Amino acid sequence: MLCATAICASAQSITPAMLSKMKQENKVSGSSRAIKNALATNSVASIALNQDNQGEKNTYFSNTVPSKGITDQKSSGRCWLFTGLNVLRSKMINQQNLNSMEFSQNYLFFYDQLEKSNLFLQAIIDTRKKPLSDQTVTWLFQNPLSDGGTFTGVADLIAKYGVVPKGVMPETYASNNTSSFTTYLKRKLREDAIALRADSKATDAVLQQMKEKQLSEIYHMLVIGLGEPVTEFTWAPKDASGKYTSEPKSYTPQSFYKEHLGFDLQNDYLMLMNDPSREYWKTYEIEYDRHTYDGHNWLYLNLPIEDIKEAAIASIKDSTMMYFSCDVSKFLDRNTGIADLNNYDYEDIFGVKFGMDKAQRIMSFDSGSTHAMTLNAVDLDANGKPQKWMVENSWGADYGHRGHIIMTDEWFDNYMFRLVVNKKYVNEKVLKASQQKPTMLPCWDPMFSSEE
Repeated sequence: MLCATAICASAQSITPAMLSKMKQENKVSGSSRAIKNALATNSVASIALNQDNQGEKNTYFSNTVPSKGITDQKSSGRCWLFTGLNVLRSKMINQQNLNSMEFSQNYLFFYDQLEKSNLFLQAIIDTRKKPLSDQTVTWLFQNPLSDGGTFTGVADLIAKYGVVPKGVMPETYASNNTSSFTTYLKRKLREDAIALRADSKATDAVLQQMKEKQLSEIYHMLVIGLGEPVTEFTWAPKDASGKYTSEPKSYTPQSFYKEHLGFDLQNDYLMLMNDPSREYWKTYEIEYDRHTYDGHNWLYLNLPIEDIKEAAIASIKDSTMMYFSCDVSKFLDRNTGIADLNNYDYEDIFGVKFGMDKAQRIMSFDSGSTHAMTLNAVDLDANGKPQKWMVENSWGADYGHRGHIIMTDEWFDNYMFRLVVNKKYVNEKVLKASQQKPTMLPCWDPMFSSEE
């Protein structure tokens, strides 16, 4: 029996004979040697760059939503928050003819981190009778907190806490460098979670008291890193010279949102997804993929890409920007800001075929939604078919194409994932499909929000 096991292991393992065969089959010579030498001192992307695709790009767009100013999330994972607030910013600028406007990302991020801390700790209480080896419990400890998120989180946070202008609660080093700052929040939350699970006989009342004290400490850490959230402030719009155009007025964050924007983010918008690994025309939500315990999970309608494009085009034609997310790093030329499948030739560099389609890339965790931006332009041909798309990014005005990324329509098909659109821009079939009961997916699903 031992001998049989040894023979089986030998057949399944890499053997000297197998290594010898691979070496003979893959002798490096000619062009492969040149590539090998080049990669010794250069990145794969720089060698794979397709020079035939580096000519002057057509940056004309037939339909563009007006925009003023590019935001910069710095070294933070708050693209979802910048994008959601940029959608609102565009509306307010255009409606009130403002010279500029930017909301405080730091203000909402404070409450986002506090609410996510409560979500985690309460989830630990809710699952405390399950073993640490339980997949949900393991996932919770691996992901107690993140600086990523979704538009649903933006909507829930604004409904609860309102918004404030950026100058009222400006950025700090911690808010601009969230990955570093949240490391300490995660450490404290994991410690708190262990304490909540320590006494198996503790009553719910005792655990809630413990959690409240723990959240108070998290609040203190947030104040130290991000500052104290404002509860009342004075504001009035200014012209290009910095002079007030009306008399300053006192607001709370909630009254400011109600007066200057006021629409219902939680009910007026649809979250659309293109995930060919799952059935289309079905709705899905993901457990714990939310920002507040009393809020809403990320819930989306899965649609063919052409139906998503139809809604996007209708919104752009009506001068309305949209929350958009994608797998941004794939085939993106960061120097030009062009996302094009022809930008890089990785297959010729390595001498292998990369043949997975979009569904296979999703199922194998090779691709997913990684970055949110604001979709603001489409270039349509004479027949109304999209040729390329443009998004307003939040990586500063010097990045890419004047702070924007331009995507070919083919790239859009392969690496676009999520679009949030006002319900008035979708047809009756889409609207009806969105009202069905969603399928609940586990928190470890590939489509769990990872937008940074």
